[in-house]
Amino acid sequence: MSESPPEPGSRRKRGIYLLPNLFTTGTLFAGFYSIIAATQDRFAIAGIAIFVAMLTDMLDGRVARLTNAESDFGIQYDSLADLVSFGLASGLLAYMYSLHTLAAYSDVAGKLGWLAAFFYTAAAALRLARFNITRGGVVEKKVFLGLPSPAAAGLLVGFVWVGADFGIPGGDLVIPVFLLTVGAGVLMVSNVRYNSFKDFNIGDRVPFRYILFVVIGFVLIMLDPPRVLFLGFLAYALSGPIMALRRRHRLRPDRHNS
Repeated sequence: MSESPPEPGSRRKRGIYLLPNLFTTGTLFAGFYSIIAATQDRFAIAGIAIFVAMLTDMLDGRVARLTNAESDFGIQYDSLADLVSFGLASGLLAYMYSLHTLAAYSDVAGKLGWLAAFFYTAAAALRLARFNITRGGVVEKKVFLGLPSPAAAGLLVGFVWVGADFGIPGGDLVIPVFLLTVGAGVLMVSNVRYNSFKDFNIGDRVPFRYILFVVIGFVLIMLDPPRVLFLGFLAYALSGPIMALRRRHRLRPDRHNS
């Protein structure tokens, strides 16, 4: 005798998976805490909170796949948490640390400061929306189309963390912060392709040297977290345009020979 399907609106259908959504809540909490810290001029703490959000954001997807607990609710909740942490909180941190000082030059410059932060936040929202509608497609399985929002936040927030760690006033770094804010936003909504590393399975056997590389990476991060993390995300952000230029350069001889 076959089991009858659950009635619409039953308790089973209304339920959600607790464990992965706890990590997503951690991402949301870290982003919210970063906003609070930024408004209190604790910029290094605000930056650290964003990197904590990156860790919990990485774990929620892993946990969901390992426990077979993926759901539409979890996908939408994860996107909203990412928007708060890697869009709103990161853009606000850049503004509170540095971009607001543009108002000292002129009213127009002051508007450019908060508009740059808004552009970054809007770009993160557009990037996440595009990812959701292309999720599961051939492109997004192998590569990311546009700089992922966590990587964009790592680039921008990492630079702010470096400046705050050195004790440099945000006004002294307003030009590079402005360029990074706008540049990260542009890369997020661009068609530049980035390696997704989704073909790397942590459950597979790997050569022993890979473990050594991981250990060295942890050591470097622990020695100087803000600078190592910023340089790592900077290298990743530049990898997309560099690979695009290499592909274009590789195609040019083929066009001449055809």
